[in-house]
Amino acid sequence: MDAHIKKIYVPMTETGFYILFCLREPNHGYGIVQMVKEMTEGEIILAPGTMYGSLSKMEKDSLIRFLREEDKRKIYQITPLGEEVLEIEIKRIERLYRNVKGRI
Repeated sequence: MDAHIKKIYVPMTETGFYILFCLREPNHGYGIVQMVKEMTEGEIILAPGTMYGSLSKMEKDSLIRFLREEDKRKIYQITPLGEEVLEIEIKRIERLYRNVKGRI
């Protein structure tokens, strides 16, 4: 992994994390917003500007790729690089959890 990508994406923002997590299967921006809202029980609602700005940046950085357009919605999916970044972040979060578990 390119050091530039690692510097930008690790640690990740919640928005970036949820976008990559939701794009393990092909999806569009509105679908991601709905999945995140459901997964977080409404605690996190991704704003359209944040969502589409992040999708554009992640596509430019090759973490996700455009697949096709359906009903005027762009469908994206995570790339192998995006999967690598997501896995690093999941391991980082798990380590944080392990380090504090039982110490609070």
